[in-house]
Amino acid sequence: MARRGGLRLDEIVARLGGQVAGDASVVVTQVAALSSARAGQIAFLANPKYRQQLRSTGASAVIVPPAFAEDTALPRIIHANPYAFHARVAAWLNPPPERSAGIHPSAVAHVAVPRTARIGENVVIGENAVIGENVTLYPGCVIGEGVSIGEDSVLYPRVVVYRDCVIGRRAVIHAGAVIGSDGFGFALENDRWVKIPQIGRVVIGDDVEIGANTSIDRGALDDTVIGDGVKLDNQIQIAHNVVIGEHTAMAGCVGVAGSTRIGRRCTVGGAGMIIGHLDLVDDVHVSAGTMVTKSLRRPGRYTSIFPLEAHEEWLRNAAQIKRLAGLAERVAELEKKLELLEKAP
Repeated sequence: MARRGGLRLDEIVARLGGQVAGDASVVVTQVAALSSARAGQIAFLANPKYRQQLRSTGASAVIVPPAFAEDTALPRIIHANPYAFHARVAAWLNPPPERSAGIHPSAVAHVAVPRTARIGENVVIGENAVIGENVTLYPGCVIGEGVSIGEDSVLYPRVVVYRDCVIGRRAVIHAGAVIGSDGFGFALENDRWVKIPQIGRVVIGDDVEIGANTSIDRGALDDTVIGDGVKLDNQIQIAHNVVIGEHTAMAGCVGVAGSTRIGRRCTVGGAGMIIGHLDLVDDVHVSAGTMVTKSLRRPGRYTSIFPLEAHEEWLRNAAQIKRLAGLAERVAELEKKLELLEKAP
């Protein structure tokens, strides 16, 4: 639900920065896209390809970068990063709903819980757990023995946190996420798999957001570590002993195999896959659908996607790819023969 009463443009810039051009007394009650905005709403322009929509938008005000400040007569907030500015305005206008403080009668808590905490229906909190101030646990959450959850964190319905894991402050963990389940550790002996006990933890820093149905495995020996400010989308798999650096972000359906170390400020596009025991340095950006099979020692963008094409054309190209190794050998032989010919008297 949007904030009642709305916000004046001058009120917004006083808190968030930027500069107002036009009528600073205009009140906005909600954010919207340029194409669908109506009176009372504020839209933003971050991508130049939508520049024409500034002329036709029904918004009462817009957020624009300095380069496009003169492209509209609407009241506008000018900021170097309109997308991030829009996000902050949206958060201000749309505060998350809050449950009433207290413990629901159906919850089972084996430890004392702060009075400011909000513990929903059928929540279970194990022995020796530590729940911080203002923590919200929605219905059906299960918090294992010895778990620590930092202040102001929110766990949505049916989140499960296994024993001894640590969650920092201001975490947001969406429905169905599983933190600290066993890593996939088995040793082969006489054609049978022997389970390796997973005795590490998952340690999650401050200001981390984890999407719905994402799984983060506990470490086999050392901990699985998720750094401060990391953002993980829905249905991601993080295997045992992975380390993810601060402020890295991953889109949906990414898979990271065990013991991989990912640096700070990295991004991984949707369905990207990273095999185990690799190192990715800071500021590596992996495109959607990319399979990472080697360590990445230099910052930059990496892509391994074969472009989409008609199926028949793909079959022809795939057949040629199978021949590449043989063709490379033939070229090498021809180069040797050419070299000999050039050296001949």
